[in-house]
Amino acid sequence: MATVFPFSAIVGQEEMKRALLIAAIDPGVGGVLAFGDRGAGKSTAVRALAALLPPIAVVAGCPYGCDPGARACAGPGCGKWGGPAAVAPTPVVDLPLGATEDRVVGALDLERALTRGEKAFEPGLLARAHRGFLYIDEVNLLEDHLVDLLLDVAASGENVVEREGLSIRHPARFVLVGSGNPEEGELRPQLLDRFGLSVEVSTPRDLADRILVVRRRDAFDRDREAFTAEWAAEEEALRAKILAARARVAEVAAPDAALENAAKLCIALNADGLRGELTLLRAARALAAYHGDAGVTDAHLRAVAPAALRHRLRRDPLDEAGSGARVARALDAVLAA
Repeated sequence: MATVFPFSAIVGQEEMKRALLIAAIDPGVGGVLAFGDRGAGKSTAVRALAALLPPIAVVAGCPYGCDPGARACAGPGCGKWGGPAAVAPTPVVDLPLGATEDRVVGALDLERALTRGEKAFEPGLLARAHRGFLYIDEVNLLEDHLVDLLLDVAASGENVVEREGLSIRHPARFVLVGSGNPEEGELRPQLLDRFGLSVEVSTPRDLADRILVVRRRDAFDRDREAFTAEWAAEEEALRAKILAARARVAEVAAPDAALENAAKLCIALNADGLRGELTLLRAARALAAYHGDAGVTDAHLRAVAPAALRHRLRRDPLDEAGSGARVARALDAVLAA
C-alpha cells in the first residue's frame, strides 16, 4: 500500500475521526457520510483509516475475501470453506464517479469468452469491497443508476448479476463511506438514509490549528517515510485500541435509561422511522467499547447523537437553525430532564 498520511497525525476534525473509528469498530453502524468544505481533509482521513485497519483472515484464492470461519459464500471462484486460509489487508475500495455498471457489479470475462469459449464471471468493485469499505468521493454527484444499484446491495448484502447469459450472486457486505461538498448538490434522500453517521467537516478557524495542519502536511510531503516512522507508535497503539474495542463491543451494556433517552431524543426531533434510535445505540456502544467503558452513558449518547441524527431530521421552514443546532437543543432538553 502506498504511504498515506497517518490517521493519528490528523489535526482536529474530531467528529469525523470519531465516526470513522466507530464504523471500524462496528460496521453494522451503517457507514459514514462526510460533507463539508473542500480541502478540509475528508479524503485524507478515509485513506488514513484504510492504512490503519488491521488485516483480516480470508479464504485463499477467493475473489470476495470470504471469512474462512463462515459458511456464507457461494460465489463463483471462491475456494469454499475449509480451504487454506490467508491474511489480507482490510479492503478499502474507491468507486470512481465515472465507473460503468459492469465495473461496479462485475461482468462476463471477455478474454476467457473469446479465447476459450467459456462463460466466466469477472468480479467488480463490489466483490473487492466485501468485508471492507467502499469509498465514494463526491458521492452527491454519483449517477442515479449507480445510486439505485448501491441501495439494493446495501439493503441485501448480496450482489446479483443477470446478464450475458450469466446468473451470479455473491456476498457484498461493506461499510459505505462517502464524502462531498454540499455546494455541488444534495444527496438523494434514499441514499442519505443508508448512511448511519453523517458528519460536518469545516475548515479550521483556529490559527494554531491551521499552522499545525500546514506544518505536519509539509513534513509529510517532504519526507513521507520519516514522518510515517515518527507516528508509527501512535498508529500501532490506535490499531490495538480498535481491535480491543471490537472484542469487547458485544459485551457493552445498554441500560434502560440510555435506551429511554435515545428514544426521547428521536421523538423530540421528530426523526422518521426507528433507524435513528438503532444507529444511536450502536454508535454509542462502539464509542463506549473504544473508551473501555462497561456500559452506554449519556456522555456517549451526547457525543454521537449529532452524527447519528442530523441527516434524519425533517426540514422545518420555521426554524432557521441548522440540523446540528437542533440536535444540540434536543440533547440539552432531554438529557437535562
